[in-house]
Amino acid sequence: MRARKRLGQHFLTDPRIGRRIVEAAELRPEDVVLEIGPGHGALTRFLSERAARVLAVEIDEALVRDLAGRWPEEKVTLMVGDILKLDLAELLDREGITAPVRVFGNLPYNIATAILQHLLGFRTRLRDMTVMLQREVADRILSPPGSKLYGYLSVLVQYSCEGRRLFTVPPSAFQPPPKVFSTVVHLRVRERPAVNVPDERFFFMLVSALFAERRKTIANNLKRAAARLQVEDVTSALQLADLDPTRRAETLALEELARLAHVLLRMRASAGEGHAGHSAGPSFDRPREIR
Repeated sequence: MRARKRLGQHFLTDPRIGRRIVEAAELRPEDVVLEIGPGHGALTRFLSERAARVLAVEIDEALVRDLAGRWPEEKVTLMVGDILKLDLAELLDREGITAPVRVFGNLPYNIATAILQHLLGFRTRLRDMTVMLQREVADRILSPPGSKLYGYLSVLVQYSCEGRRLFTVPPSAFQPPPKVFSTVVHLRVRERPAVNVPDERFFFMLVSALFAERRKTIANNLKRAAARLQVEDVTSALQLADLDPTRRAETLALEELARLAHVLLRMRASAGEGHAGHSAGPSFDRPREIR
């Protein structure tokens, strides 16, 4: 079956890679797995041998038909659907799954960031994620403050997860071969976020604004977003947060970003603006039910 370019499909064909991914994750017999995009089942095969159950979500209906019947339904549940529209909490509740699930997948390069953001909105239902990404995306996720690659995606993931690089996968392991190398990463979901913030929705709006134009200072980016963030005095806010206004966002650690969010929300409250309640996570749009 040919890959569909519009879906960003690159099928894993090297069984050694699939086996290595599952072995690195140290799956237990009682684990429940959510697999994103099983494709031709190269990874599903090894997941089904180790886990209690695999919930496999695939957007391509033809691939699901091709996989049907390969494994007992009570072992591997195949679903046609868009992972970006999946209400994971509703799915797990419907299936009677209460323990945090383990996520696996070869994420399509063109929507990998969107998938991670969507899933982290359900982080209380996740134990970890072992996923294959474009190497550059993996580098961005794992980059520390001060790195040229450190940005919104780094903050988004590091706020909720502890990440580590497992290994690199060459283009030859896929059909059709992508033009870039891939990296398998392990993201362990933290019991508590890396930093305490009073309002996650506001925090990620702030982070997005600060990284909007990387070459500009945090003062300039904050001023550009002042109306949206309801910030009246950028200079005072940065002084109260003990942040040099000439710094750039890529130099700010999570603790500094959280400190600035606290200051801005206190200033808004003092001005009588108030703010929205605590959000369940950085996924801003309510996911629609999988079809």
